[in-house]
Amino acid sequence: MSMYSLGNDLYSGKKSFNIIGKRKIWYTISLVFVALTAILLMVKPINLGIDFRGGSQFTISGTTNSSQQDAIDIVAEYSGEDNARVSEIGANSIRVQTGELSNEETQEVRSGLAEAYGVPIDDVASTFIGPTWGADVSKQALQSLVVFIILISIVLWIYFRTWTIAVGAIGALLHDLIITVGVYVASGFEVTPATVIGLLTILGYSLYDTVVVFDKVRENTSGFADQEDYTYAEAANLAVNQTLIRSINTSVTGLLPVGAILVIGVLFQGAGTLRDLSLALFVGMLISAISSIFVASPLAVTLGERQQDIKEHTERVLARREAGAELSEEKKA
Repeated sequence: MSMYSLGNDLYSGKKSFNIIGKRKIWYTISLVFVALTAILLMVKPINLGIDFRGGSQFTISGTTNSSQQDAIDIVAEYSGEDNARVSEIGANSIRVQTGELSNEETQEVRSGLAEAYGVPIDDVASTFIGPTWGADVSKQALQSLVVFIILISIVLWIYFRTWTIAVGAIGALLHDLIITVGVYVASGFEVTPATVIGLLTILGYSLYDTVVVFDKVRENTSGFADQEDYTYAEAANLAVNQTLIRSINTSVTGLLPVGAILVIGVLFQGAGTLRDLSLALFVGMLISAISSIFVASPLAVTLGERQQDIKEHTERVLARREAGAELSEEKKA
C-alpha cells in the first residue's frame, strides 16, 4: 500500500491503528527510557565541555599532522595531565582541551604542540575559559526553560480550552528533553553551549508537531457528548491516525537536512558548533516526532477520561454498544 492510499484510509477511518487503546504499552516504554536516563545520570556524569567545566584550550592551525595522540603526549609531558581532549577541526586544524594550566605550563605545552605538529608557535593559539561563564549559561537556560513552559502552558490552555491537552503537550516536551539528555549521557557526547541551544530549539519543534495532532483531536471531540456512537478516546484515536502521515512527512523532511548537516559536521569538520547543534536537533526532533503520537495524545486522553462528563459518556457508549451486541445475538438465535 502506498503512503497516499494509507493516508486516505487512515483519514477516512477505513484503516486505523489503535494507538490510544494501547497507551499503557507506550507509557511503559517511555517510563523505561526515562528511568534509564535517571540511572545513567547517577552512575555516569554528563560529559561537559570546557565552556562549562573551565580549563585551557589550544588551537593548532595549518598542520598536516592529524595525530591526536601527539597532543595527548605533549600535554601529559609538560602538565602531568593524561586526560586531554583532542579533536580535529576542519581539514588542517587541531583543538586540544585540558584542565586549568599555569602560565608556565601553557607556554611549554604551546611550544611542544608547535614542534610536534610542525607549525610556527604563532599558529598555536591558547585561551583560558573560566567555569563561571558556563554556570551563567546553564542558569539562564534553566530560567528560559521554566518561563517557556509556564507561558506555553497558559497559551495551550487558552487555545484548546482544556488543561488536559496543555498537560499532555508539556509532558511530551519534558519527555523529549529527558530522553535527549539520556542519549548524550549514554553516548558520551560532549555538552557544549551549542548543545544547550539545540535542546532549547527542540521545544518549539516538539510543540509544533504536538499542536497539529491536538488541533485534530479538538476538532474530532467537539460535541462528542451529543452522540453515543463513539467514545472520547476513539475520537482522539481517529485524530491521531488522521495526522499520522502528516507527522511522519514533517519529521522526515525536518530530519533529512539536519542529518545531512550532522554528517558534514562529523566527517568534514570534526568536533565543533555545527556538529553539537545538529546532533541535539537530530536526536530531539526524532524523539519529539514519536512522543507527539505515542505520549502527548494518550496522556491527554488519560487525563480527560478522569473528568466526570467524559467518564459518564464513555459508560453510556459502551453500555449502548453492549446492548446492541446482545440484541444482535438474540436475533441470530
